[in-house]
Amino acid sequence: MKNISVSQSHEIIKENSSVVLVDVRTPAEYGSVHAERALNHPMESLDAERLPYGKQDEIHIICQTGGRSLKVSQKLEAAGFCNIVNVEGGTSAWHGTGLPVVEGKKAISLERQVRIAAGSLVVIGVAVGHFVNPAGFGLSAFIGAGLVFAGVTDTCGMGMMIAKMPWNRA
Repeated sequence: MKNISVSQSHEIIKENSSVVLVDVRTPAEYGSVHAERALNHPMESLDAERLPYGKQDEIHIICQTGGRSLKVSQKLEAAGFCNIVNVEGGTSAWHGTGLPVVEGKKAISLERQVRIAAGSLVVIGVAVGHFVNPAGFGLSAFIGAGLVFAGVTDTCGMGMMIAKMPWNRA
């Protein structure tokens, strides 16, 4: 697996029409804005064996900032794909650099949805713990532990659950 910048990826894709650009964000994120020529194969439902690409095809993987694309790149490489390219910086960098994008309806990013949900659950836990029953503080502690786990392992269970919600299905 190779890591390249958004500018390098754009140049390669522009010069070679056989290169595939795969966006692994949720359908809602993809529908909001995506790199021109990007095809959506969400990370949550991506099955390497069912992809319509050959194991020798050059496939550039992009997400929002680079974290999910790196995981998918590693997954595809482990499945035998030998020409996988991780696009560093993701769609944020692609759009920020002024490269061509397709814009649609605005959506709240998955990362923001996780922050809203986690923050809300912490506030609810504190309120329940203070006004109703001290056991409510356990909810806040559980969410805090989950956030620490997500930071250490770079895996977010809450994000995976939120990605499956109907509003993230486009």
